[in-house]
Amino acid sequence: MPMGAEMRSIMSTAARTICLGLLVASWGAEAALAADNAGMPGVAAAVSAGLRATSPERAKRADFEHETPSREARQIADWVVDSGDSGGLPFVVLDKTLARVFVFHANGQLRGAAAALVGLAVGDDAVPGIGQRKLASIRPEERTTPAGRFVAALDRNLHGGEILWVDYETAISLHPVITSNPKERRAERLATPTPLDNRISYGCINVPAEFFHRVVSPAFKASDGIVYVLPETRSARQVFPSYDVYERARQEAGSRLLSAPVTSQIDTDIVRH
Repeated sequence: MPMGAEMRSIMSTAARTICLGLLVASWGAEAALAADNAGMPGVAAAVSAGLRATSPERAKRADFEHETPSREARQIADWVVDSGDSGGLPFVVLDKTLARVFVFHANGQLRGAAAALVGLAVGDDAVPGIGQRKLASIRPEERTTPAGRFVAALDRNLHGGEILWVDYETAISLHPVITSNPKERRAERLATPTPLDNRISYGCINVPAEFFHRVVSPAFKASDGIVYVLPETRSARQVFPSYDVYERARQEAGSRLLSAPVTSQIDTDIVRH
């Protein structure tokens, strides 16, 4: 082969390799179209197949239905479903900042959502030994709803009322709203459209009584479940070993596109040309 032809072949190979890198980097339908227009139908087909197989739309995620959760609530719920972190059990996501609780089936389908009352004090940690102290001894700044992942189970309180134990050690439970102290206006606080007045409890999570009996209790009747309490002084990723479901899908898709079948197709195209 004359030197000029050999150099042209080398340059053509390099150009095609760079082109593939750009196709993978751009990662979209436009990349497949560009490959097809550039005379590389094999690459176009592989890119299109990769897009179909690994589109973020195919990542497992929670279904919030008509609800509009915060970014962190959606991120954690999607991660729970995609990773299987709840172990096939029903789960709850509590967003303390927005004072809203979401109850899901094990598969990530929303059972229901409602406003919630949370601890009076801002914070993500419980005071050591607080579960053994009398309520009267708990200072206002100690009345936090701790963040984290908790295995929850239905039980009865001392008065026979049904509750969902979230963390027995720190005496945190999710239960129907307590209205025994009229001055606290707990029911009224739940009914307002803003979360600004939803901090009132000693740390427990209060929800509307109707919501508890219609959604929470049936969800946990047959088994225990998991409660994820989102943090408010730290990021969700500092509290949970979570990952971005969509970013993970994109990374996995990119890795598959760089696999042998695509490279072989490019090599074949180069030999034919």
